[in-house]
Amino acid sequence: MERVCRAGLTFYRNEAWSELRHGIFTRRGGVSERPWHSLNLGASIGDDSEAVRENHARVYRAADVDGGRAVSAWLIHSVDTLVVTGNGGRKGKLERADAIITDQPDTPLVMRFADCVPLLYYDRSKRVIGLAHAGWRGTVNGMAANAVWMMQKTYDCRAADIEVVIGPAISRRNYPVGEEVACQAGAYFGEGADVIWRDPADGSPYLDLWRANQRDLQRCGVTKIKILDICTYDNTEDFYSHRAENGATGRFGVVMSL
Repeated sequence: MERVCRAGLTFYRNEAWSELRHGIFTRRGGVSERPWHSLNLGASIGDDSEAVRENHARVYRAADVDGGRAVSAWLIHSVDTLVVTGNGGRKGKLERADAIITDQPDTPLVMRFADCVPLLYYDRSKRVIGLAHAGWRGTVNGMAANAVWMMQKTYDCRAADIEVVIGPAISRRNYPVGEEVACQAGAYFGEGADVIWRDPADGSPYLDLWRANQRDLQRCGVTKIKILDICTYDNTEDFYSHRAENGATGRFGVVMSL
């Protein structure tokens, strides 16, 4: 993964996907004031709406995509996937889902994050892309694998052809969870799976979101996986973190377009 500075913004992209317009954007280069400073793309967390619109415009300009055709989703921590078949741009109407897939050119997929895992999918043989959001609920219910299944069902993709980038998220060492989360992780991944680490001092569980989503992808046949292992909790100068900033923060953006 390479770090790019363009049009006043800083973002990461997969150099192997040179034919895609895409980026995992840091929080730098926007116009939002504290506590959302500065490139906040979240429109429902109290930030000024004009600032959010300007931030979106800057992201689309830096990514060289048509913001008027952008498609996003109302994130609900599910495994639901939206299939975009045409007519890029929803005129502000968001459907409830946590993944979007498409084979339509010039149709940017856009999502927002602040500790949850960004999942970027690309099947170059079928010319299909996908973007997903996986918090702990989505992770322990198979969001990563479900997006693959939807790409297979809708576009006849093969898991072996799908490449995935797992983006910045909260790391295991900063992500203590309750026993109910550990139980759900064990039920989905199998007891003893290495997605839960327990503190030797008191046995409290910590969830490894990167490893869990990697395991989920591998179990359904995906082998081409890159992890951008930047912890959002430890790097709030670059990324928003809901936990590190006690909920008073923005959302960084991810954009993909064929």
